[in-house]
Amino acid sequence: MTATSALFLSVFLASTVEAVEALTVVLAVGVTRGWRSGGLGVLAGLAALAVLVVGLGPALTVVPLQVLRLLVGALLLIFGLQWLRKAVLRASGRKALHDEAALFAAHAAAARSQAIATSDGVDAYAFTLCFKAVLLEGLEVVFIVLTFGANAGRIGLAALGAAAAVLVVTVAGLLVRGPLSRVPENQLKFVVGVLLTSFGMFWSGEGAGVLWPGADAALPVLVAFTACLAVGYTLLLRARTPRVDASARAGS
Repeated sequence: MTATSALFLSVFLASTVEAVEALTVVLAVGVTRGWRSGGLGVLAGLAALAVLVVGLGPALTVVPLQVLRLLVGALLLIFGLQWLRKAVLRASGRKALHDEAALFAAHAAAARSQAIATSDGVDAYAFTLCFKAVLLEGLEVVFIVLTFGANAGRIGLAALGAAAAVLVVTVAGLLVRGPLSRVPENQLKFVVGVLLTSFGMFWSGEGAGVLWPGADAALPVLVAFTACLAVGYTLLLRARTPRVDASARAGS
């Protein structure tokens, strides 16, 4: 795997996970309270994200590359380790699996329980919930796109990976009109955690002055090392830990 393909794959998979989580909320709101107000919330969230991208994108270009790699690498390492830790805990049975179908049902029930209060024909609850879902999940996508893209000098490629993921998830969601419960989100988070952690080690090392053997060729080795270590910890924890009760499978 080349550094370019690994970058695109990392952004695509991470964006897919975030898009699925945002879409679950939007679909639950749309099905239970109507699509107009939820759709306006989605558009408002996208507009806020666009403003952030316009403001933050150019700022990253003035940071020296060495410093940028150190800072971005450290952030990705922290971010990736958080994903990987949760993925290992889920795979080993120490944490409940992320269940989009259960989350969809919970969001739908919560939406039905709220009284409808409109302002100029807009359902405030539906608007706010969709706005928050798009903004919060979108912020993580923006962070990944900007950090990956700016550090590798390939913002266009990173943006393309994110756009492809959002498009695929959106089309799939509109077709099924329900949670994308068949998307192997727990497995995706495991893979994304491995990739983000590996990129974080690679770029923070470069920023700190480490000369990786083989330059970019060292990245696949780091990915394989991180994956093997994560799988090893998973098997070790699985052997020592009783499984989480199935009734708790809607964990976040």
